[in-house]
Amino acid sequence: MKVIRSKDNSTYKLAVKLARRKFRDDTGMYLLEGVKPLRDAIETGVRIEYIFASEDAAAEGFPQEKLIILDRKLFGELSDTPSSQGIVAMVQQQPSSQERLKEMLSASGRLVVLDRIQDPGNMGTIIRTAEAAGYAGVILMKGCADPYSPKVVRAAAGSLFRMPVIHSVTESALFAELKLHGRSMFVTALKDAVDYREAGYGSNSVIVIGNEGQGVSDSFIDTADYIIKIPMAGAIESLNAAVAAGILMYESQRTE
Repeated sequence: MKVIRSKDNSTYKLAVKLARRKFRDDTGMYLLEGVKPLRDAIETGVRIEYIFASEDAAAEGFPQEKLIILDRKLFGELSDTPSSQGIVAMVQQQPSSQERLKEMLSASGRLVVLDRIQDPGNMGTIIRTAEAAGYAGVILMKGCADPYSPKVVRAAAGSLFRMPVIHSVTESALFAELKLHGRSMFVTALKDAVDYREAGYGSNSVIVIGNEGQGVSDSFIDTADYIIKIPMAGAIESLNAAVAAGILMYESQRTE
């Protein structure tokens, strides 16, 4: 079992760099903190590069060949949570590519698309809800928050390992594949929209949730097969993005 006590150690420096999105994108790796999230990752076959444990943490039951012990100070600099369990792993992201986008859209099952969603809590909650609602995958457009940031990983609560998720997708790539595979796109907006309960969702439907402040882009509205809205009473003008996504995903599964 390896023990690291110097911040100049190359493996430790590699892990610290994963706090930045650019480095996560470059390496295809990210940090996963907590005992249960790591067990979930192992059970679902996620590739584990290293497991870092604080010297006073209970690390039994994890692959010993992957385990590295850090002194308390070094682990504290690596941890992202105030009440850590003393376990942080370096794990592999899901692949994101044009080929994987094609595979996702050509397969069966409903999909949810997030257009420039910025709040990590919203993103993680939507990924988690998509799994609960029986959706087949989540597509994150270019301009969205990083799905592998610590806050998204925590909010997704393990669904990030089980749900197919691809990110940094361009509008041109998505629209071309939607047309090629005969997908119907349901876009949330207010103007010229129908009540979401009146829309005819099919098994190939794709629901688009827009940016928290600006909604979906004009390109999505212009390309949409259906524009839908969730009616609101009182002085409320909009719903939280994750709440809206949950309502629409469950409604689409209820109707054909």
